[in-house]
Amino acid sequence: MIALRETPIDPAEVAAAVGGAEHGGAVVFVGTTREEASERPIGALFYEAYDALALAEMQAICGEAARRHDARTAAVHRLGRVPVGEATVVVAASAPGRAGAFAATRYVIDELKRRVPIWKRAEYVDGGAEWLPGA
Repeated sequence: MIALRETPIDPAEVAAAVGGAEHGGAVVFVGTTREEASERPIGALFYEAYDALALAEMQAICGEAARRHDARTAAVHRLGRVPVGEATVVVAASAPGRAGAFAATRYVIDELKRRVPIWKRAEYVDGGAEWLPGA
């Protein structure tokens, strides 16, 4: 499962996509909108992506993690407005053991943040907004 969506992400759905009886370790990372950026209170984050390139790069990253760590991987990123406390990204991986599952999950989230063309704008409680550094 690799997706961009404007609706809430269910971590259990992403975890189920990597499950299997042959894998003894599974890890799910959930990134959420936190209540502060640049030391200012946030009401929400707004995400935009170059969809076709973002999905292709997410697919490549998940494939790399799967090969490197003998894992099954999934990644879903939210687009549009994401209020404080809601999931912005969910990454899951399963592998024969916990070390592979942890390593694959970390690889996917780190590379996703580094390589995937997704941009975020902070919408501050005081009414201001700004694009934040990132991909």
